[in-house]
Amino acid sequence: MKIVVVESPAKAKTINKYLGSGYTVLASYGHIRDLPAKDGSVRPDDDFTMDWETDPKSEKHIRDIAQALKGAEGLILATDPDREGEAISWHVRRVLEERKALKGLDVKRVVFNEITKTAILEAMRNPRDLDQELVDAYLARRALDYLVGFTLSPVLWRKLPGSRSAGRVQSVALRLICEREGEIENFRAQEYWTVEADFLTTRKAQITAGLTRLDGAKLDKFDLKDEASAKMAEAKALAARYHIDTVERKQAKRHPSPPFTTSTLQQEASRKLYLPASRTMQVAQRLYEGIDIGGETVGLITYMRTDGVQMAAEAIGAARSLIEKQYGAAYLPSAPRIYKTKAKNAQEAHEAIRPTDVSRRPADVAAYLDREQMKLYELIWRRTVASQMESAILDQVAVDIVSEDAKIGFRATGSVVKFDGFLTLYREDRDDSEEDDGDKLLPDVAEGEAMERKDLRKLQHFTQPPPRYSEASLVKKLEELGIGRPSTYASIISVLQERSYVRLDARRFIPEDRGRVVTAFLENFFNRYVQYNFTAELEDQLDDVSGGRLEWKTVLRSFWQHFSAAVEDTRELRVSQVLDALDEALGPHFFPPDASGHDPRTCKTCNTGRLSLKLGKFGAFIGCSNYPECRYTRPLTMASNGDGPAEEALDGPKQLGTDPVSNLPVTLKKGPYGHYVQLGEAEEKGAKPKRVSLYKGLEPIDVTLDKALKLLALPRPIGTHPESGEPITAGIGKFGPYLKHGSIYKSLGRDDDVLEIGINRAVELLANAKGKTRTPGKTLGEHPDDGKPVVQNSGRFGPYVSHDGVYANLPKGKDDVTFEEALALLAAKVAKGGTKKGKTAKAAPKAKAKAPAKEKAEPAEKKAAVKKPAAKKPAAKKKAPAKPKATAKTTTKES
Repeated sequence: MKIVVVESPAKAKTINKYLGSGYTVLASYGHIRDLPAKDGSVRPDDDFTMDWETDPKSEKHIRDIAQALKGAEGLILATDPDREGEAISWHVRRVLEERKALKGLDVKRVVFNEITKTAILEAMRNPRDLDQELVDAYLARRALDYLVGFTLSPVLWRKLPGSRSAGRVQSVALRLICEREGEIENFRAQEYWTVEADFLTTRKAQITAGLTRLDGAKLDKFDLKDEASAKMAEAKALAARYHIDTVERKQAKRHPSPPFTTSTLQQEASRKLYLPASRTMQVAQRLYEGIDIGGETVGLITYMRTDGVQMAAEAIGAARSLIEKQYGAAYLPSAPRIYKTKAKNAQEAHEAIRPTDVSRRPADVAAYLDREQMKLYELIWRRTVASQMESAILDQVAVDIVSEDAKIGFRATGSVVKFDGFLTLYREDRDDSEEDDGDKLLPDVAEGEAMERKDLRKLQHFTQPPPRYSEASLVKKLEELGIGRPSTYASIISVLQERSYVRLDARRFIPEDRGRVVTAFLENFFNRYVQYNFTAELEDQLDDVSGGRLEWKTVLRSFWQHFSAAVEDTRELRVSQVLDALDEALGPHFFPPDASGHDPRTCKTCNTGRLSLKLGKFGAFIGCSNYPECRYTRPLTMASNGDGPAEEALDGPKQLGTDPVSNLPVTLKKGPYGHYVQLGEAEEKGAKPKRVSLYKGLEPIDVTLDKALKLLALPRPIGTHPESGEPITAGIGKFGPYLKHGSIYKSLGRDDDVLEIGINRAVELLANAKGKTRTPGKTLGEHPDDGKPVVQNSGRFGPYVSHDGVYANLPKGKDDVTFEEALALLAAKVAKGGTKKGKTAKAAPKAKAKAPAKEKAEPAEKKAAVKKPAAKKPAAKKKAPAKPKATAKTTTKES
């Protein structure tokens, strides 16, 4: 018997079926240990010795693996085929070695790019040793992230109270978002005009063309800078007669994109499916590990963390065969398309993300997949097949129309898809101009042909600021700069949102003021470590480590020498110096000028003080220089609609209006735990007014009377569940927005609005909730004592009957009972004292008789409580756990 270890139970279940009785496949459930989240887990002074701590949750899984190894022939580590997978295998082996579980056993490593029977069996025939170079790259990356986080974060906390933390790669990604926001704020729109005309050919076909030449000179974009210049051009164009000067025709080819890498999958899933990067990876993981299709678990796609664009020869052959059969020979190139990866590290440049079997069309598996799985699989399938299809051919035409004296010229351009090729199956960008190609066909015209001018119009335009980053464009930019690696992009984006450094609005990233303050601090005092080229060069060094070209501790020594010196330099920094630097850097953002010419830094309360950045116990805020005489303050948090300067956030009560039903005032207020809406006002001796907190993602500035009334009406009924017939409601609780159906609760994510979610989406979310929605039990009748229903149902311990909080299991082997039998079972349960918590059993009169005795005992208990300090003596027993026994939390030193 050989023991095989993988990461997840889903993967273990699939592989176990393929390997048969000679193997036992167990799951480690991901990483089994990590660096403890405390200072000193990586010690640079001790040659970067690292302390590893076993996760208490992993202890059971480690014991199961160790137990299974007793009497086994060997251990096979079959975790994912990348650096993280290699690291998990390394940790498993090291922990088992420390527990003496591997004596005399052969330990091997196998990797496979897809979870199919053929790939698994082939991997088992070709085992290898652990790749220490990949492990070293993991160790270096983990140590670097730890050293930055646990060295830089305390500096932030001391010099910038209220800041969360700083990460090696997250800080650079945050800088990108903040810099783009700065570009938008500093952008000044520039006006320009264009002139266009409609012309009729001699055969009365219409062509629309734009003015490109005036007074014999070519027009640049901003030559018509205002309406007056546009009117002048319009007048000159109106007076001329026109003919066709030249007609240019050329053919262009559009080639298909390669199959997906991790980065391009995240970008396209964001653009086309509106999936966040983290969700894309979760869904892809499920498709990779296997889906139950007709009683068999099948891995539908290859490994989804890869920089590679190449495909196996067998996969290319299968795709070409499908193309010829389904689309015809015209769509099949004469030779296979071979794509080459740009990844520097060949060990980590795995095969592209593709279906494990392209003959398994999306329609064939639709019945076995949920909505997200189906959409993502279809996206991967289409991209893969399209990558082996023939190029699209486009006919492009440009027509120049000029006046008789050739001083005024118009140009019309158009194109049409002559042969759609791969476009019949896949278009890379849903906003691509190719979507309109078919509508741009120009009529057939000849040079010298006279043209009749019809309508002429002038159009006003304004330049637009650069767009904020979306998840797709941020991932693309990070990849272009060489910052991070595709497998880390999802976690980078999640961390920035979790720390409230950025927020998503209309699927675009907007930096929070907290994030801008942190970025400004790092740019002023740790500039080198948020430089794009520095971070990219460090990533290249880590790639060199995994490729065996560089020793991992050399990278750490070089980094730490400069980084520790930079941290040391900040020790002497006074908070006032930090504030002055940040106040100067962020002044244009917090105090934008207005049209009135009023100094935005002048205090609005005393009219003499100067507003500037201040630091308090709970973080940065804006305050007046005349403090304490003037106590004007406002929080940093700003809200902007993206069309102008930011407005101040709500800092006091705001009357939203009156509730039309109760005629009570509706108010938006801020409390110690955030903003909330309130109906009415508190009375001295009355009930408290109804209050509802704003949920995450709902900004105070966006709360209108209508929205406030909807919040106050929560929980709201959504509809009836189609299967159980029970109502589904939506509300806001202690942990945020949720759905409720019977005893099932499901939290709502950022993409679902508690005020708007409908019945179809609610049913879908509840279907994926932990624990399945319980079907209502069978009512047997009404209890003769109180008329309440007696219900038969099934639970985790088998069938049972219930009545008013009393539950009685059915006898073993019996699945159904009559009403009379149910009454007898319930009566027997009550006689034994079996009741719902908080209820008093009817058949328990003895409990009342004992009550006085309990009252008498009370003084004795109080007396004993006084002597409690004397009970410290047994503390000496704490010396007992001195045995080197494996506990739920084991720390190991390694260098």
